Amino acid sequence: MRAKSVVYTRQRKKKTFRLAKGYYATKKNRWRMVIQQVEKSLVYAYNDRKDRKGVFRSMWIVRLNSAVREEGMSYNRFISGLKKANVIIDRKMLAEIAVTDNVTFKQLVEIAKAS
Repeated sequence: MRAKSVVYTRQRKKKTFRLAKGYYATKKNRWRMVIQQVEKSLVYAYNDRKDRKGVFRSMWIVRLNSAVREEGMSYNRFISGLKKANVIIDRKMLAEIAVTDNVTFKQLVEIAKAS
């Protein structure tokens, strides 16, 4: 008698169909289309997780630039001044300080101007 992998195949297919829930048209209920779309979606998800880091960094830089320009300085001079003054704060924390704590940020700008 031939051994069949019915249970395992059904489990594997159900798992993939669950991932395809909510997709458009036949991409949610035809096996071949489901496989193709789920694989493509997983690739996009992986790449976008990596890209998100760059998106956040550019957002922090935009926030810093606007906050520094209000103080009469440009972003690149600000960062350069902080590096010369050996102030080691990453852009994420600088952006957070710029948004929440204005007094501290003005002090950092003065440090950068002095350098």
